Amino acid sequence: MSVSTETTLAPARPVAARPGVALALLLTCQLMLMLDATVMNVALPRIRGDLGFTPAGLSWVMNAYTLVFGGLLLLGGRLGDMFGRRRMFLAGIAVFTAASLAGGLADSAGLLIAARIVQGVGAALAGPSTIALITSTITQPQARVRALSLFSAMSSSGFAIGLILGGFLTEWLTWRSVMFINVPLGLVVLAFGARYISEPERHPARLDLVGAGLATVGVASLVYGFIQAAEKGWGTTAAVLPLVAGGVLVVAFVVSQARVANPMLPLRLFRDRNRAAAYTNFFLGPLSMMSAFFFMTQFLQEVDHYRALTTGFAFLPMAVGIFGMSRLIPRLLARTGPKPLALTGSLLMAAGLWWMSLLSADSSYVPAILGPMILMGIGGGMAFAPLNILIMATVPPADAGAAGGALQTMQQIGSTLGLAILVTIAGSAARGLTGTDAVVTAATSAWAASAGIVLLTFLVALTFRRR
Repeated sequence: MSVSTETTLAPARPVAARPGVALALLLTCQLMLMLDATVMNVALPRIRGDLGFTPAGLSWVMNAYTLVFGGLLLLGGRLGDMFGRRRMFLAGIAVFTAASLAGGLADSAGLLIAARIVQGVGAALAGPSTIALITSTITQPQARVRALSLFSAMSSSGFAIGLILGGFLTEWLTWRSVMFINVPLGLVVLAFGARYISEPERHPARLDLVGAGLATVGVASLVYGFIQAAEKGWGTTAAVLPLVAGGVLVVAFVVSQARVANPMLPLRLFRDRNRAAAYTNFFLGPLSMMSAFFFMTQFLQEVDHYRALTTGFAFLPMAVGIFGMSRLIPRLLARTGPKPLALTGSLLMAAGLWWMSLLSADSSYVPAILGPMILMGIGGGMAFAPLNILIMATVPPADAGAAGGALQTMQQIGSTLGLAILVTIAGSAARGLTGTDAVVTAATSAWAASAGIVLLTFLVALTFRRR
């Protein structure tokens, strides 16, 4: 079953006269979407006290956004390819901005979670088109590589920047400002995006409704299952049923994509060896790095007794390392190819996580925490900044939105699965312990496991072609 868009095609807008302005707007959007994955973390205790959340309900302030965002990404990417990436981008930002305002004004737990769900819808519409618009706006090959490197920096460092910004806003203003900060950013992107971001050529196609349904429900089921596994355990019905259902639906989706004339996710995207390996590591990278953010936040606040703002700034070296490496990646990638960068970056990340696993209750920030943060930042930048380039730089224009949606879907599933796995490992290691001993044992066990996961990215990187 499909819906045709062949009769609704409109002429493409001309190439942006000021591509630098368009790129700045697109990068601002990506940073805004990534911030929302972590900016709420440090505000959760105050949200709970203000709106009367139960402990279980509070987790859905984060999970509602993650679930909807991850579940709709593939659909959002394909809709951008078919109905116009600029149109989907601006529509997504409008929805996201309005939902952010509603969330900041929410006077009950239900209204805040509803706002987070709508934020996820807006993010899923805007996110895939963001990276696709970069590839169509920046047409010169070397400039496109630099732009995609900056996009990667925004994606990776956005998690750490979210913690810093969330700590600052919560400490000095109110938790509501964490939501309100999206409003002026969104309005700027909307106002200038309508003028400076061009609509690339539209491609006649049919919307694969069966594939859209299988992908959306399948990915959402997997994300929900991983969330339940982290909260209630892997053996519970609440985790097992959605995981099994999601796995079946995703397999059915892949089979269907091989048979339809206009697939929502063209499987030809995975025929290129470098692109397939990049997608794999885009799944494994967030899976392993999630522990650095999640457990380090707990360690700093509960063991070292850092305040929210201080905790956020503790992640600054990692963010600077990732962003700094992204500026060097275009030059290094042209000289060495992706393989040496990915191999070296994976080893640096593994070393940083292993160093974290040696922390104790008496460890000081310098050098016991600062050192691993620097290694994680530099290593993460080297290992993962080239992945956006490998996936998007040579993708066929008609598939750019689908490719971007698949990229961000892998990232969302990886981070959600990683948190579920690592919470389970941490809980098992700390069973029977209390207080500081429990926090330290849980965190160090998770970091050791993450170091092992990063070594899988090293093995995948061995398959990259050198050039």
